[in-house]
Amino acid sequence: MTVAPYSRNAKTFFAQYQSLSFEQVHSDWLSQFDQKAGLALDVGAGSGRDAGALAARGWDVVAVEPAARLRELGQGATRSQSIHWVDDQLPDLSKIRKLSYRFDLILVSAVWMHIPPSDRERAFRILTELLAPGGMLVITLRHGPGDGERVFYDVSREELESFAKRRALIPLPLPVGRKKDELQRDEVSWETLAFRLADDGTGALPTVRHIIVNDNKSSTYKLGLLRTLVRIADGAPGLALKRTDDWVDIPLGAVGLFWIMLYHPLVLRHQLRQAPGSRGYSFATADFFKLQSFTPLDFRVGMSLSADVAPVVLRAIKAACRNILDNPANYTTWPGSNRTVFEGGSARMTIKKAPVRLDKATLSRFGTFRVPSFLWDAFSRYACWIEPAIVSEWIELMGSWDLRYSMDEYHRGLQWVEGRRDTSAVRQMINQQLETGRVECVWTAKNLKATRFDVDHCFPWSRWNNNDLWNLMPSTHTANASKSEKLPGDLLLKEAHPRVVNWWEQAIVGSSREEQFFSEAEASLPLLGQERTLEGVFEGMLQQRLRLKTNLQLAEWLGV
Repeated sequence: MTVAPYSRNAKTFFAQYQSLSFEQVHSDWLSQFDQKAGLALDVGAGSGRDAGALAARGWDVVAVEPAARLRELGQGATRSQSIHWVDDQLPDLSKIRKLSYRFDLILVSAVWMHIPPSDRERAFRILTELLAPGGMLVITLRHGPGDGERVFYDVSREELESFAKRRALIPLPLPVGRKKDELQRDEVSWETLAFRLADDGTGALPTVRHIIVNDNKSSTYKLGLLRTLVRIADGAPGLALKRTDDWVDIPLGAVGLFWIMLYHPLVLRHQLRQAPGSRGYSFATADFFKLQSFTPLDFRVGMSLSADVAPVVLRAIKAACRNILDNPANYTTWPGSNRTVFEGGSARMTIKKAPVRLDKATLSRFGTFRVPSFLWDAFSRYACWIEPAIVSEWIELMGSWDLRYSMDEYHRGLQWVEGRRDTSAVRQMINQQLETGRVECVWTAKNLKATRFDVDHCFPWSRWNNNDLWNLMPSTHTANASKSEKLPGDLLLKEAHPRVVNWWEQAIVGSSREEQFFSEAEASLPLLGQERTLEGVFEGMLQQRLRLKTNLQLAEWLGV
């Protein structure tokens, strides 16, 4: 796509775009515009005019603009609105796809003529995969010659209609024919097409249901693998190593680690059968049983392990990885086929008696596991529905093998062990800082030395179980009680930015907790570029806030 001219002449283009109103440019499709606000993607957002108009109507907007100088001007003009700006572009939209959002509206205005014809079908497919069920895709087509500096390709209504038919999109009734250019250029005209996605359209949920309910199972291993992947996609999306059109690559060690965290209480604490009969489990080696005195909280992502404990945990992960590749990954197949759904390969690694941190780099040493992209997105978006279905089937399987236990015992065994609200470490950090200085409530800026304080889960614990250091904030008791289980509003979180970063600088940077802080953030936040900076972590928080609001439909808190 042509990008350089838009940066080089940013001020000229900014003024040109701002000279027209959203209603002038988009009158053709506004009659189809849903009055109910949702999540919108503005591709090629330019000056931010359209993104700003959508935000003013109550929409949360992700604005994509690859031209750096134009993006800076757009950000400046929309700074007070709920708009997230991202440096990305068609046909890939690689950064946007990493976030696993589904958009209720995607606007591609004055962009399509920049995309080479050979890239268009793929670009259209990617756009449709980003649509939420019932979502609308609007594309405006520019007809007319180039200007000598920017590259324009011929575009046609027929091309887009053929793409839409292949992707099962429903065309919306809009005025047919070309519209005069609002900037009064006689040689330029415009055409608008809009489409709606009737349903999910990816086939992900039927595939997941097949694995949960219909696929043959001689143990709980297939359910264990599925729940492991759902947990990673939902709670640790930052662990993804690479994404293509077809696959998401994640560290094999992360799959092994989450597997152990699932089976640790089932086998070691509750002694619940995970297969019929009395045979053992191929992953439960001597090292797994040495973890009897630990809890899964002791070896979660981001934790540092001592030289004595590290080899035991790493060998247990290695055995779990081998079992996963040999068994559930090998026997989980597409409906009506012997073709495996997942792929993976182990890597040679040496385990030494030395301290280690269970971060992304360490977990990558075990090898790579591959998940189909559309399934990864479903795991991320629909985790709150998929996981209970897995647990229900898991309980039914265990009950068919052993009738001695109650339903309560099965539920306790399958409870995710990180499901324990814990703010003690951060409370201690706040008390230490108050001994020598001032600590501010991130929401009200009040000094906590003079008032009762709480440790607030920025993203509510009851809806997204996360005790990471970046998610725990110093707060007055009043603010925490007012916020309760709500999600902080976008503008409120942005307003708190300097106090949040100041807290991290004050209590974490330069301390023994710094490496843990960044390792946890790297795993659980969709950090663009994987920046290990405080600003990178905060940007990841903004993206995660929007992801939680969209996926879980959480109520927002606008302050005390």
